[in-house]
Amino acid sequence: MSDTTDYQPPTVWKWDAENGGAFAKINRPTAGATHEKVLPVGDNPLQLYSLATPNGVKVTIMLEELLALGHSGAEYDAWLCRIRDGEQFSSGFVEINPNSKIPALLDRSVQGGQRVFESGAILLYLAEKFGAFIPEDPIEKTECMSWLFWQMASAPYLGGGFGHFYAYAPAKFEYPINRFAMETKRQLDLLDQRLSKNEFIAGSEYTIADMAIWSWYGQLALGRLYNAAEFLDVESYTNLMDWTKKIDARNTVQRGRMVNRVNGELSSQLHERHHASDFELKTEDKLVK
Repeated sequence: MSDTTDYQPPTVWKWDAENGGAFAKINRPTAGATHEKVLPVGDNPLQLYSLATPNGVKVTIMLEELLALGHSGAEYDAWLCRIRDGEQFSSGFVEINPNSKIPALLDRSVQGGQRVFESGAILLYLAEKFGAFIPEDPIEKTECMSWLFWQMASAPYLGGGFGHFYAYAPAKFEYPINRFAMETKRQLDLLDQRLSKNEFIAGSEYTIADMAIWSWYGQLALGRLYNAAEFLDVESYTNLMDWTKKIDARNTVQRGRMVNRVNGELSSQLHERHHASDFELKTEDKLVK
């Protein structure tokens, strides 16, 4: 395959074949449930259905940060959702997130249960519920919100654009890789410039903006996404790297990264999380299957 093609789009597009490289089997042009399945429910106030992708990690980091502050109401059950197996299309999952994407949260401390979907919305919901990791000052809060929504809007270029064509597409094409590498590096430069003047993303305070952005761009800088750190020359963004390593060193971040993880070293995986003591499960025979 090459960058040149005689393909001409039809007048009306129709889905007649799987498409999407490594994730082809879970991509389809229709929404809604494909099968009936009731989701498991634990004893904790919060029920999380997720996977340790960057979007999933945002939320488990936030929950671990809240628990470290002593917010017992943030105790949660984290149930593994294997997206490559299509578990996000079950009737139970779709009831919580009609968009069939992880993470999905159910707050059972609210009468009747409150569903929350979209990772940014979950971070904001938890921050406001517990009054933590979001500035109280209106001006500083607005800055935090701006960067949170920047991440939500920018990550599709990083993940769906650069990550897809660089790491997951069935063939390599110069045009899309160059196009999205350019945009990804612009975003990295933006963050590097921001962090040259501020300790954290929104200012002097560690907030949900840091959690959201670190989960994507911090992990990219650490070589954990797409095996692309060298390609993108991440080490040249010195301010971003300093911030990235500082966030990565937090015990709460280390725990949050483990939850619902199904790849990497076994010691870094905790397929399900129901109690703080679950982090002691380090061996293969103790991992939740």
